[in-house]
Amino acid sequence: MADNNRETERAALYKTLWNMACDFVHGGAVSPNDFKQYVFGMMFYRFISENIANYVNNLEHEAGNKAFNYADFDDEKAKSAKSNLVDVKGFFILPSQLFCNLQKRAKKDENLNTTIESIFRAIEDSAKGTDSESDFKGLFDDFDVNSNSLGKTVAKRNEMLCKLLDGVASMELSINNETSIDAFGDAYEYLMGMYASSAGKKGGEFYTPQEVSELLTRLCIVGKTEVNKVYDPACGSGSLLLKAAKILGKENVRQGFFGQEINITTYNLCRINMFLHDIEYDKFDIANDDTLISPAHWDDEPFEVIVSNPPYSIPWKGDDDPTLINDERFRPAGVLAPKSKADLAFIMHSLSWLATNGTAAIVCFPGIMYRGGAEQKIRQYLIDNNFVDCIIQLPDNLFYGTSIATCIMVLKKGKAENKTLFIDASNLCVKVTNNNKLTQENISKIVKAYTDRTEKQYFAKDVSNDDIAKNEYNLSVSNYVEKEDTREVVDIKKLNAEIAEIVARENVLRNEIDKIIKEIEA
Repeated sequence: MADNNRETERAALYKTLWNMACDFVHGGAVSPNDFKQYVFGMMFYRFISENIANYVNNLEHEAGNKAFNYADFDDEKAKSAKSNLVDVKGFFILPSQLFCNLQKRAKKDENLNTTIESIFRAIEDSAKGTDSESDFKGLFDDFDVNSNSLGKTVAKRNEMLCKLLDGVASMELSINNETSIDAFGDAYEYLMGMYASSAGKKGGEFYTPQEVSELLTRLCIVGKTEVNKVYDPACGSGSLLLKAAKILGKENVRQGFFGQEINITTYNLCRINMFLHDIEYDKFDIANDDTLISPAHWDDEPFEVIVSNPPYSIPWKGDDDPTLINDERFRPAGVLAPKSKADLAFIMHSLSWLATNGTAAIVCFPGIMYRGGAEQKIRQYLIDNNFVDCIIQLPDNLFYGTSIATCIMVLKKGKAENKTLFIDASNLCVKVTNNNKLTQENISKIVKAYTDRTEKQYFAKDVSNDDIAKNEYNLSVSNYVEKEDTREVVDIKKLNAEIAEIVARENVLRNEIDKIIKEIEA
């Protein structure tokens, strides 16, 4: 019954989001990307409003004040609790500034745009000078209440903001119900999936489908029920970190979730996503900068779980920066990834920050598995030092914005055997609309093959690193796992006999036709 209720709730949520999208996007008011920012920002505002109100209400109710409601409380009296609330929750919101109160009076507020702007600024300012400052700083920067995309006049903008408030208010997102907490995440992922493809290749760079996220996490936690930390060096909107939280249980990631994202907008989305999934401010640390050039978590590594889908074949400084070859992350390979293709720089970075008892699972562009030059030398370093545990060939068309058949590289330190497992999962998927999708059965089959390391024709093969070296360190799965020939087997002898019979029949027919012609001519 609970599952049915959850599916009903999710369907209603998706319907609300779709109707809002039709009103804002399909009606030509705002772009899909802008719509996401506005909806996510408003959802976050509602979430933290209800979060802090419920926290205060529960304290008062437990103290015997059963009729207390923070939304009706006096602002001046509430200020006396600000310091304590910031210590616990990481932020503070006055009762008059709560989402529910703003939504009630929004249609009568001629200055709604500036009212929202001041409330968002006040929320960010409440964390200044505290441990949570970095988590809230600039969080609402992409929520532009004065954007022409909302309307050419203040009145038009306020009309759209009212619709946005009403739409988010209508969502069934009660944070008192544990199953409903995920509804915030469901809404987020629904919109990301809806509009990731419209963003082209860039969409795929910051959104990893849930099924791929689950596969990466399950590969990393084989045999474990808890880990110290989870890290993603190119975290995008945080979907991989949150999938680890969901599968393990956030309480079983003892020291929290760490990530870095170079794009400021996506960085803000990631932090919002952490809050929407009820990850407390002191349980995550997301940084905004270039991971390869300015990594932010030197003091936090090593990490027991590293999951990542870094951008494919992007340029980076490489050997244009002479200091990078001495960087302890890249130095061991003796060569830097090519300037035009940073893929293996992300691999080396992840390996460097991987704990000795940890596992890294990274989505890779297939070209890094077989190209020569510097990339071949880095693969040689990885294989000769026995760091590559498994290479998995995925189906094509899994990701938004690209149809490329990507791979997964699984890294480990301190492996017992000098072997690398190759798995061909290129046919494990179902087609959904224009994309392929991994099913739970597909995921389980891949993880079981990885765990058991049992060779199976056309699917999995454990290859000695010496054999890989003889093959010029080529790590393409197709080099080691034979493709099944699904073409129909033809019996040549039988076919020749059938052809001979056909020729004989043709000869008989020709003779008969010749006789008829002669009779006519006579």
